[in-house]
Amino acid sequence: MVTIDCADPVALASFYGELLGWETRHADDHFAILDNPEGGSPLGFGRVTGYRPEPWTEPDGSKHFHLDFYVDDLDEATAKALALGATEPAYQHGRTLRVLIDPAGHPFGLAPLE
Repeated sequence: MVTIDCADPVALASFYGELLGWETRHADDHFAILDNPEGGSPLGFGRVTGYRPEPWTEPDGSKHFHLDFYVDDLDEATAKALALGATEPAYQHGRTLRVLIDPAGHPFGLAPLE
């Protein structure tokens, strides 16, 4: 399982659950788990007091840890993520991967399933 640090595990699990169509296995003030309906690795969300997200890119262009998700329709998935509270940074790395920032400040990517 990959666990994402955040200030509010329930809220962030809700965001990713809605975006990806994954089911909540567990959610409380300290930890939440989403199950991948296709049987892949679950996602965990752990509360960290005083959590502050890292920026997507540093001035020198270096990146930080992020997750990429394959989607059937890139534009549709992007619109859904934005409607759920994600933001789109000005800097993008290319045309086949759309980088977004989740409501807790984590970067993630959406890519077409081609």
